[in-house]
Amino acid sequence: MSLRILDSWYGEQAIEYLDAWELQRQLHAQRVADQIEDTALFLEHPPVYTAGKRTEQFERPQDGTPVVDVDRGGKITFHGPGQLVGYPITKLPSHVLVVDYVRRVEEALIRSLAEFGLATGRVQGRSGVWLPEAPGRGERKIAAIGIRVSRGVTMHGFSLNCDVDLGWYDRFIPCGIADAGVTTLSAELGRDVTVLEAAPTVAHHLAELLTWKPYDPSPDIDRVDHPSLAIGTVQPPTPR
Repeated sequence: MSLRILDSWYGEQAIEYLDAWELQRQLHAQRVADQIEDTALFLEHPPVYTAGKRTEQFERPQDGTPVVDVDRGGKITFHGPGQLVGYPITKLPSHVLVVDYVRRVEEALIRSLAEFGLATGRVQGRSGVWLPEAPGRGERKIAAIGIRVSRGVTMHGFSLNCDVDLGWYDRFIPCGIADAGVTTLSAELGRDVTVLEAAPTVAHHLAELLTWKPYDPSPDIDRVDHPSLAIGTVQPPTPR
């Protein structure tokens, strides 16, 4: 079965987060009832922070910035212009576990970024797609993933930083990870890479991986361990 892509929400047509969430719910119900085929929403949001179920209070913005609490896994993240957001509404086959689905979405992003000449991968214990440490630069996250599976059908999904303003990430602890950075496709390649440029490549690889055929996963990135901070944990701010 092919993956239908709906993508009418880029640039000036960016869709508000709550409106997209409601659209997801509608499509989810239709997919559960087999009224539609597997479908993915590709879009941009106006600036918004969303917090998954595991978000701690100290990870939220401390300047009063509004945050939307959502029913996906994961922690807090940012969505905004210059970021490709994808919400696959897909029925998982009985042999595909949730973690397998997440790995397939990661793989689609890794393969897409490789087409742009960017070598990325996974970090054990952390979801999403990463770049390894380099001289003068730590590990950087370029794509985040947070999903929900209900009645065997997925919701929420991924966000890929294309040319988003990284200043938005200074207000909170992205995805609850304090010992790594955030980056964009444009920053890494030294040229502007827009959502419109990246979307067709991501759509191609996502559709391919969600045919559920066997695939060879990309290797994890080489990393330098930092024993002072366990992988996937965050230290609360020091009291003043």
